[in-house]
Amino acid sequence: MLTNEPIDRLLRAEHYDPFQVLGVHFSGQEEHLALIRCFQPYARTVSLVIDGQEIPMAKVRDQGIFETTIDRGDITDGDLDPYTYQYKITYHDGVEKTVNDPYRFVPILSDEDRYLFNFGTNYELYNHIGAHPGMYSQIQGTIFRVWAPSATRVSVIGNFNNWDGRVNPMRSLGTSGIWEIFLPAITENEMYKFEIRTTQGEILEKSDPFQYYGELRPQTASIVRYLDHYQWKDKDWQSSKTTANPYDNAMSIYELHPGSWQRDPENPDRFLSFTELAKTLIPYVKKLGFTHIELMPVMEHPLDESWGYQVTGPFSITSRHGTPEDFMFFVDSCHQAGIAVILDWVPAHFPKDAHSLGRFDGTALFEHEDPRKGAHPEWGTFIYNYGRKEVSNFLIANALFWIDKYHIDGLRVDAVASMLYLDYSRKEGEWVPNKYGGRENLEAIEFIKHLNSVMYDRHPGTLMIAEESTSFYGVSKPTNEGGLGFGFKWNMGWMNDILGYFEKDPIYRRFHQNSLTFSLVYAFLENFILPLSHDEVVHGKKSLIDKMPGDIWQKFANLRLLYLYMWMHPGKKLLFMGSEFAQWHEWNCKQSLDFHLLNENKLHNEMLVFIEKLNALYTNNPSLWELDFDEDGFQWLDIEDRENSIISFTRYAKNRDDHLVCLLNFTPQTFHDYTMGLPTQSNYEQVFCSDQDQFGGSNAVDKTIYKCIPEPYAQVDYHTVVTVPPLGGIVLKPIKQ
Repeated sequence: MLTNEPIDRLLRAEHYDPFQVLGVHFSGQEEHLALIRCFQPYARTVSLVIDGQEIPMAKVRDQGIFETTIDRGDITDGDLDPYTYQYKITYHDGVEKTVNDPYRFVPILSDEDRYLFNFGTNYELYNHIGAHPGMYSQIQGTIFRVWAPSATRVSVIGNFNNWDGRVNPMRSLGTSGIWEIFLPAITENEMYKFEIRTTQGEILEKSDPFQYYGELRPQTASIVRYLDHYQWKDKDWQSSKTTANPYDNAMSIYELHPGSWQRDPENPDRFLSFTELAKTLIPYVKKLGFTHIELMPVMEHPLDESWGYQVTGPFSITSRHGTPEDFMFFVDSCHQAGIAVILDWVPAHFPKDAHSLGRFDGTALFEHEDPRKGAHPEWGTFIYNYGRKEVSNFLIANALFWIDKYHIDGLRVDAVASMLYLDYSRKEGEWVPNKYGGRENLEAIEFIKHLNSVMYDRHPGTLMIAEESTSFYGVSKPTNEGGLGFGFKWNMGWMNDILGYFEKDPIYRRFHQNSLTFSLVYAFLENFILPLSHDEVVHGKKSLIDKMPGDIWQKFANLRLLYLYMWMHPGKKLLFMGSEFAQWHEWNCKQSLDFHLLNENKLHNEMLVFIEKLNALYTNNPSLWELDFDEDGFQWLDIEDRENSIISFTRYAKNRDDHLVCLLNFTPQTFHDYTMGLPTQSNYEQVFCSDQDQFGGSNAVDKTIYKCIPEPYAQVDYHTVVTVPPLGGIVLKPIKQ
């Protein structure tokens, strides 16, 4: 016989296991008797519907507790299953509804899935935790699960229960810390949250950490969503990924912010959907010759100005750009156009918004309790507790989720340096050393190695890219060689050096030759991507074209020269949107790019043509990408002409007969009859010149065939004589005999 105390706890919304009170309960030793109890606070009357009969239920508590006892023999031949029943409810407004009872179902999540989660290796966790619509016991509904081990009660709330946390409390699945309930009749597009009671008695309303979709900001409810509707058409693309080697293939990445690449011209405040973007962005990127698109974070985030880097819904595509299916269509369309898709991914920190992960069950669940380890002072965010196995599992499963469900080709992992060092952006006394007294975050390092090992084991063709700004050893080395296991690393040193160099007046560049060439000292220590990213064109840093010195002509010539050096330099390439047509304004996340410039000044159109031709040169010449990470793929021809700020070098393919020679002039002076070293005794033809008039150049170079002179010059055995264009470069290729 149930005492009043459990019912009282249920009515106070404090019971950790409402199934002890609600649903079917057998009466002592009389197994043929079953007591069925429900809590319906908005009902006037409730009847039990079983085997075609309606049995009125007694209201035993004014707050809405109804119950009745049935004898199986009184209803049928005694074989009636007491768990197959419904409630017919008449509400106070006279509305009638027949519903299934959530409290008639046994636990659904397997012991193995719970164990693997607590052990940190349930890599498909996104298929188990969160909200999953489907059929259970031949009844349509949604299974809700959430991890909140320190909560004293967790409920699902939504329009379906008047956002009342008393109505649908969940069952605790013991030491796993997971709570679960199956709610019949709840299907796609239903809004919900979790209401959590803490050990201090505080009531929290939280979005689902595993939501697949959510409301448009500033609203924060999660939305039940099924992700298997879309019919993918990229089977061939997916198959080719497993065999392609990204290291010796072309990679020219167009980085963009989907909220500001282009807006609706009729309504500039409206974001374009991913379906709309697919129709305009993909042909644009394809025409320019980029091989990859990199999207700044598309996960749900509350603040537009965070650019997506303060994520509140790690498994949720942002509702700013439509539905999950819209994004799937976008990715699928990219693949059919031969373009790979990389996502910016943010495991370094998360915001403190009340509805999000912070203090999720009243305790530091996803973050460290100690703010010296669990909070980021510079960004005002929380830091994930990488040493907690469930948190590590949450993040690794999230990375795998985007590859599995959305067919993403790679992840660029944001702010890796902040993860690696305990003293990152902290003053003395504001951080806690590791157990050896050092500054390295050993837990984060182990997490990163675990992440990359699992990713490459399950999805070998995935691009794992680190945005890491320090000299930490082996960022892109395999874990079995002592590295972190990433496939690639952004070359932040090159980016800082080269932009610093180009911002200088050409008359002073001869004093800074080292900034131009130093990157080749370490170019082959990591698998580098050369980035000119969004971070370099915001917050008063000016746009790339506006960084360039000189008059208008010189600014454009300098920018073309910068791009030519970047594309000829070892390493994969990344360019942020707007830079391809030399946008004057800094990037603004709240408005479209200045595409109107293409109708106002031909220099911007000529820059687009330049990028298109440069990408064609790049993708059509294996010497520019086959040996990106091998010192055999690069040879200096002349590094000593500091006085004239001219350098020359060779890029080799695996077949050394296939190579390109590049000479670059970083001053506005034209040099005639300039001696240029050559690596082989061949005649050469010009295949590219940044000073051509089709690009807005001066067309100073007057010949395209160069005869080899078999006499040493600088560091090589042969040379030729060339005209060197102002603030420009030429690329030569040997003429096959």
